[in-house]
Order: sequence, then structure tokens, then C-alpha cells
Amino acid sequence: MTLFAPAALLPQGWARDVRIECDATGRIASVTAQATAQPSDERVSGWLVPGMANLHSHAFQRAMAGLAEFRGHPTDDFWTWREEMYRLVRLLEPEDIEAITAHLYVEMLKHGYTTVAEFHYLHNDRDGKPYADRAELANAVVSGASASGIALTLLPVLYAHGGFGHKVLSPAQRRFHNTPAGLIAMLRDLAEWHLPSPLLRFGIAPHSARAVDALLLTEMVGLATELDPTMPIHMHVSEQVGEVAECVATHGTTPLAWIADLVPLDSRWTLIHSTHLTNLEMRLAAKARACVGLCPMTEANLGDGIFDFVPWFELGAPWGIGGDSHVSVSPFEELRALEYSQRLRLRVRVVASEEDRPDVAANLWSAAAAGGAQAVGQPMGAIAPGRRADLVVLDGDDVDFEGLDAPACLGVAMFSGNSNRVLDVFVGGRIVVEEGRHPDEQETREAFRGALARLRKAP
Repeated sequence: MTLFAPAALLPQGWARDVRIECDATGRIASVTAQATAQPSDERVSGWLVPGMANLHSHAFQRAMAGLAEFRGHPTDDFWTWREEMYRLVRLLEPEDIEAITAHLYVEMLKHGYTTVAEFHYLHNDRDGKPYADRAELANAVVSGASASGIALTLLPVLYAHGGFGHKVLSPAQRRFHNTPAGLIAMLRDLAEWHLPSPLLRFGIAPHSARAVDALLLTEMVGLATELDPTMPIHMHVSEQVGEVAECVATHGTTPLAWIADLVPLDSRWTLIHSTHLTNLEMRLAAKARACVGLCPMTEANLGDGIFDFVPWFELGAPWGIGGDSHVSVSPFEELRALEYSQRLRLRVRVVASEEDRPDVAANLWSAAAAGGAQAVGQPMGAIAPGRRADLVVLDGDDVDFEGLDAPACLGVAMFSGNSNRVLDVFVGGRIVVEEGRHPDEQETREAFRGALARLRKAP
């Protein structure tokens, strides 16, 4: 397949008349700017940007998006929000998870995500007991991804304690329980069933400093490294002020400092949220080339706080975006929220820019795509030879794009209104969204509707 676009966002910036040749494996073989279209080329009718990775997803939470917006406590915060989430956890069956996941992933594709890292911590049945097939719910996620056509990095979560100090798991949290050896056995089973696949990767996710202890963390990272030395490792870090304070009270130090003292940080690591990192921790993480996983819409929804983005941006350290609780399914909205939160915090405009890189939208999209690719451990995130042909076409006929060139159009798509300007989406060189539609969106929507009907009737 060969695509020809009037403009494309390449690693070095925007280029005109771009010809992209893809091989039979779905990888990009060559990229030529200022090219001449050939009769056999497939012309795209808009501006081309690299597909985006959603580096942090709790797919099942799509079923409760927007339902925790009533005051439930005089100091309502993340910890009271969790109660609504746990209510949902107690109800979910495997078929619900598959239906919710497939519908969500179709939504993601339609908005420009082409790969997702699923932070998967539901392992056991509704009574907290292991399924006969220990990968029952993981397989439901893989099936949902396969039905949608999105690329998936599945991250089974290690969750052993209900809080700092080895607190006992609550009844809802028993669905999360697993052991390092159990997760590795699960990964081996999943690999035997599903690999090789060009759109599937596995990693691990020690949940947080409050849910694992020192022995479990070191064991989990050691076993994962033995299984695959390049395996992605994701972990929640310093999301909440209360979490940081409890960690200091329990361990005498902050979450990231505690982690770094136990296991080596490197580019395999993605530090989810990182909202309250200290300056010293930022330098430590940047030196290790660990990726920071920002979820601006969820972090705003939960009142987490605002990540100190400017120092990280100036260091050129890797970062990406995630949908987390899926109050938004759009990378454009996540990036807008990131930039706007920084503007409000600093009371300035055009934060993600430098003198030699003035284009905020291009800077945000390119950096998030590249950092997201690192986080998911998949060869996407840029329109370049050797990368998978994950491509997003912005609708060249959108009325708001009238008379504008490609850089301005990306800025309009990111910072103007709530319209979805994505026209076509390719994953691995195969079109999965065409003229704004996914071929299975009606089927996945009805399955999602059925799951919601059952879950919302429950007491």
C-alpha cells in the first residue's frame, strides 16, 4: 500500500506532498516529502498525523464515566470517588468487560488513538476467587481489542494490599488480588494463546506504592525481566497528595524515591500521573529516560492536581497521555487539557513551545505520540521508516479548516470546540475507521448498551 497526503506531520515537522510506502507487514518502508503522486497511490483527503497511544486505560471504568459527579462527602475527593468505582467492580462479569472494552476501543480509534495500554487489574470473580482460567478477564480485554482493531499492550496489575502498612484488601479489592508468580503464569498462558501478533504486546504493572510492598515489587520486576528484558513496566506514582503523605509516614520517603531505591529505573518504566513529583525526582526520572504518563482529563476530574510540565518539557524527557477513567476518549481533549492547565497554573499562553519550536499543537502531538510509543513498547508514534503504519487523517473538508494550512488545522482540531475532526484511521496499514465510521460500531454499541442495562439495574 502507498498513501499520498497533501501534508503530513513527520518527526522533523510538517511536510507537503508526502508519499508513504508500506510493506506487507504493515510497517512504513519509505517516506518521501515533496513527492509526486503516482496513479496507483491511495490519496488521503486530509492532513496526516501519526497515530496516538493511549498509555493508561482502565477500560471497565467507561461504564461509570460521569456518574460520580454528586457530592457524597463534605471533602469529596479521589478516595470517595473510589466507592462508586468499587460498586461497579462488584457487578462486572467477563461478558460485560468484553462489551465495554470493545465499545471503548472503537471510540478511541474514531478519535485518533491507534494503540492502548490496558492497566488491567480485574483478575478474579465477583467473590474474589480465581477463575478456573486464570486469564479469563484478561482474555476478555484481548477479545475486545481484537474486535475493534486497535493495537493493545496488556499490563496485568499486581495489587496485593488495600493500602500502606499491608492493609487487608476490601471485599471489592479482592477481585484485584494476584501474586508475581501468578501474573507471570498468566502472561505465559496469554503469550501461548495469542502470540505472535503484530498488534499485541504484554507488560506488567505493580499498581502503586500503597498496593505492593518492597518484596513484592522487587520480585515482580525481577520475574518480568527474566521473562522479557524489554517488557514495559507501568506504575501509579504520586497521584494524590494524601498518597504521598501516607508513603512518607510509612516508608520515610516519597513513592518514586521508594521505588528507585528498590529497583532500577530505565526506559521500560512509565510513571503514571507523577502529579506531585519533586524537582529532584524529576531529574532522576528524566536521567533514567522513564516516561511520564499524564491523564489530564481524569486528573482534573478527580482533583489530583497539576503536573509541573514545563521542566519536563524543557528537558526533552519522554511523556505521553492516557484516558485513565475515560471521562474523555479523545487525545485532542487530553492535550488541550494539559496545555490549558499549564496556562492557568502559570498565567501565560503557549506553554508547550520554544523559540525554535513555536507550534504548540505540533509539539504536543509529536511528543505525546513518541512518548506513548515508548510507553506501550510498540513500533508506532511517528511517520517514519520502520514504524508501524498507524496513521490518522484529519478531515480536509471540515468547515473550520477552510483556507488554512496543515499546522493551523491541527491547532484548530486541538483547541477549537468539541467536534471530532478525525476522518480516517489506519492501524498497521489497514484502515479501521473510514469517513468517520468504524465498520463494527453499531454492533459494539448495542453490546455496550446491553451491559449497561444489566449493570444499572443492579441494586
